[in-house]
Amino acid sequence: MKKHLSLIIITLLCLFLVVGCNDSQTMPDESQDKVSIILDWVPNTNHTGLYVAQNQEFFADEGIEAEILNPGEAGAAQLIAAGQGDFGISYQEEVTIARSQGIPIVAIAAVIQHNTSGFASPADRNIQTPADFENKTYGGWGSPAETAVLKALMAKHQAEFDKINLVNIGDADFFVSLEKDIDFAWIYYGWTGIEAELKKMDLNFIKLRDEHEALDFYTPVIIASEQTIAEKPELVKKFLKAVTKGYSFAIEQPDEAARILFSQVPELDQDLVTASQNYLAKEYQADAPRWGEMKPEIWKKYSDFMYDNGLIEQPIEVEKAFTNYFLP
Repeated sequence: MKKHLSLIIITLLCLFLVVGCNDSQTMPDESQDKVSIILDWVPNTNHTGLYVAQNQEFFADEGIEAEILNPGEAGAAQLIAAGQGDFGISYQEEVTIARSQGIPIVAIAAVIQHNTSGFASPADRNIQTPADFENKTYGGWGSPAETAVLKALMAKHQAEFDKINLVNIGDADFFVSLEKDIDFAWIYYGWTGIEAELKKMDLNFIKLRDEHEALDFYTPVIIASEQTIAEKPELVKKFLKAVTKGYSFAIEQPDEAARILFSQVPELDQDLVTASQNYLAKEYQADAPRWGEMKPEIWKKYSDFMYDNGLIEQPIEVEKAFTNYFLP
């Protein structure tokens, strides 16, 4: 009888241990810091390092549980400033405008070291310099910054801005718009330019950074709020350590990074993702001593450009707009 009772007790103990172990495996790890990352646009190769950091458990290695979110009606900068997200993807222009309006967001890393954007047009439109913008139709999204850049570049080439026909195409597809009523548009070469290459389309491309030194600004950047930086500095450091690993992986293994991004966002065009990733692998860090690092003179030149062109009421304090402090 005692032997039988002992066997029952041992069996119950084993069951208790098994259930206990299973419960501990299914319960969430409360020790992890949960963070949200708000994108600036639909997922693309600008964001690959984030998806790699998630997929390769670089975030988990730092005790972080990261959630990557698509933007809503409000932009990432507004949401981050309002405390509705921990980190976001933005760009220097948006951060500069926000800082000039007293919105407390800070750039903590440059995703891409140099501005890869510019004005693109089919070769048969014969637009080779900003002087050729005259008597052509530009398809844009109605931003005052567009007008300022167009005016500045045309003035440099002794061309008249009033001779451009401006059409607001919003976020319409570049290639579809070309078939309708525009001659050129502002694109990011790392995505739309690469897509044109895949389509075997012969483009003329005028790089902004080649036309005006102030236009080699950082786009995109990773942002956080002043409050997050002040209250959770160790979290910011751990976050950027993981993200840096993600972008370093994308630099060193672009094909595998492209595969990871596509596996997480299968609605993307796989060929475009792979080609774009190989292009951006050379651009993420470029000539910087480390991925993510930013220079004060880049921030100052663009702040001055925006002020000189009436985009902000006064130049910003650039040392408060960005920081390299948290980069590994």
